[in-house]
Amino acid sequence: MTDTPGWASPGSSEQPRDGVRPPADAPAAVPGPSAPPQTTPGWDGQYGQSQHGRPQWGQQPPGGHRPYGWGAPQSPRPGVIPLRPLGIGELLDGAVTTVRRHWRTVLALSLGIAVVAQAGTVLVDLLVRGRTGAATQTLRLLAAMPLQLLLDVLAAALLTIVVSRAVLGRSASAGEAWRDARPRLLQLLGLTVLTVLMGPGVALLGFAPLVGYRFGGANEPATAGLLFLVGLLTLPVAAWLWIRYSLAAPALMLEKQGVTTALSRSRRLVRGSWWRVFGIVLLGKLLSVVVAVVIAVPFRFVGLLLGFDSLNRQGFADTTQQTAAMVVVMAIAGIIAGTLTTPFMAAVGVLVYVDQRIRREALDIELARAAGLPEYGDAGWSEQSDQTPARR
Repeated sequence: MTDTPGWASPGSSEQPRDGVRPPADAPAAVPGPSAPPQTTPGWDGQYGQSQHGRPQWGQQPPGGHRPYGWGAPQSPRPGVIPLRPLGIGELLDGAVTTVRRHWRTVLALSLGIAVVAQAGTVLVDLLVRGRTGAATQTLRLLAAMPLQLLLDVLAAALLTIVVSRAVLGRSASAGEAWRDARPRLLQLLGLTVLTVLMGPGVALLGFAPLVGYRFGGANEPATAGLLFLVGLLTLPVAAWLWIRYSLAAPALMLEKQGVTTALSRSRRLVRGSWWRVFGIVLLGKLLSVVVAVVIAVPFRFVGLLLGFDSLNRQGFADTTQQTAAMVVVMAIAGIIAGTLTTPFMAAVGVLVYVDQRIRREALDIELARAAGLPEYGDAGWSEQSDQTPARR
């Protein structure tokens, strides 16, 4: 899979542009009196292939009767998404379909990662146990961050391979995903550290003066409010950088790019589509949070009913004094939530990358060839009958 030519980046150093597909007046390969007029962006066509008895352009249907208007053959769909520019709903549906269709590999990988992540969180919780007072939550976060970063890198590497194969209608075992991803792990780790520093790191730096001010024991409301405002002003910058380089990881894994080249590829793919990519990623994150909350709330109530925590001890708000049993119960909830949401978010990221390359670089043609669809063969775009322009 990693050698599939469909994932290779364009050989030219020129910036990818929308509209790389040929103009609508390019000659059609299908014989007939004329090609149909150019359809609207988003036409769901299969580039002149006759399927399920549908006639190709310029051909009479059986019986010599031509129905009113032009038929719309479906786009090729060798895997979890149709090979054409996708809508937001189709991207999310493709992510869910990937998890559902390849659940053995996907859930096995995400379950193992979630178990290790929650085990580290439980260990930190049991070691700290509220002994550090108001700084407990911050110390928990900082202590768990290195392990979580490593696990995020591992999840992104393995699941990117699985999702990229699912796009072509192929499956990958956990062992195959590991063999394909292993050579790129160190580079992906370096890339992840850079993107964290450029995104969340900017926000953390913006709020650092406020945190230092509070830990210093000062409590002047006006000064604290001003420092909080300074922190808020860094959030748009952090979000802009986060989305700008959000496609770097798939580029590194699938195109075999270096770290700096992958960052440049992400910047070029996102340019002009920042709000669209932001909306899709944000919607995916919100759905993941909703799923995690829906799973966690019943476990919280079960723990309360079994006496693992007490409402009188503010079990919903004061997590620094949770009992060991409640910590374990919530860790189980976290394992279930992580097993479901981790592959979903990984699939969303890879499919956004694929969609952007389809829109800008006509990657759908290369993927159709890589998937082994015989009607594509080695023919160029001009030998196909659909002249639909790329959508933004």
